[in-house]
Amino acid sequence: MLATLPVEIIEAKPAIRRQQLRELVPLADTTIYEMEQRGDFPKRFCLTPRCPVWDLGEISLWLASRRAAAGLAPPPHPDVRRRKSRPVRA
Repeated sequence: MLATLPVEIIEAKPAIRRQQLRELVPLADTTIYEMEQRGDFPKRFCLTPRCPVWDLGEISLWLASRRAAAGLAPPPHPDVRRRKSRPVRA
């Protein structure tokens, strides 16, 4: 059976479950789901109907690209004057 599979499938990195993904990527499940829907995060696939997994290789590449992009521009700072509690007065 392995002889008929493409080489990239044989050399693929292991699949990780949700708990392992949470250890690697400290984002909420809803954030990950929304990013998947937008195409900003690697898609999950199901080993069984109730066992979604992610390709560790794709997650590693995504993390590396996020690390590389982090050095390009700082994240925007929130406008503290728009806070509902304890707004900062200018």
